[in-house]
Amino acid sequence: PVMVPSRTVIEADGRRLAVSMRGQGRDVVLIPSHGRGADDFDDLAGRLAAAGFRTIALDPRGVGESTGPEGPVTLHDLAHDAALVIEALCTAPVDVVGHANGQRIARCLAADRPELIDRLVLLACGGKLPLPDLWARYGELYDRNLPLAQRLEVLSCLFFAPGADASVWLDGWWQEARLLQDRANEAVALDAWWRGGSAPMLVIQGADDIVAPPGNGHLLAAELGKRVSVIDLPGVGHAMLPEQPEEIAAAMISWLGGQ
Repeated sequence: PVMVPSRTVIEADGRRLAVSMRGQGRDVVLIPSHGRGADDFDDLAGRLAAAGFRTIALDPRGVGESTGPEGPVTLHDLAHDAALVIEALCTAPVDVVGHANGQRIARCLAADRPELIDRLVLLACGGKLPLPDLWARYGELYDRNLPLAQRLEVLSCLFFAPGADASVWLDGWWQEARLLQDRANEAVALDAWWRGGSAPMLVIQGADDIVAPPGNGHLLAAELGKRVSVIDLPGVGHAMLPEQPEEIAAAMISWLGGQ
């Protein structure tokens, strides 16, 4: 589905936070993956809007026009960024979708500001299981001086299932956002965000995800019981959204519409 988004910038607490909005209906806030922006959600947001939701996809600070105050930053600050967007544009509580690093921010937001959150959808739900050795090469994705084939190799191995077309994710990496998010994650203990407040959670994860191995979602479900529903998608890696957009959207719409 193609639906032209409206763009707006929220200015509050020394931040400028750009968002893309589509559709009409119940609000779903979308927080993208590590070092990436709201554009990652274009396809999903179109499908959600067509299903009767209003989507609000956030460019985290360091992406595009989005900026935040100078100085140290923690995951709580990035969660506060999302809270400011919700307070400016929505009637809380809302549903929040986070992809990869975005789901850490979403869970931290749900822990810090539970009154703002109705439900959480966690795509590529990492946190407890270790990153692969290949993660040491992740920074190569941001270096445009490297040969295209080298960047594509790293991208394919880290983020995509075997045989998938990784070239769709060659662009859209924001170094400033990446470094800021790394510092934010390091500054906050896992226990501060892992349980995601008290919100019901849908975990959608790729069986071939080596960055956020699917065992993470099963650990969460084992710990929190009925609060967590887990869907494992075969033939899907960490990138997820460009790999199986129809299945992810259908699962999400079914859960959000039926809860």
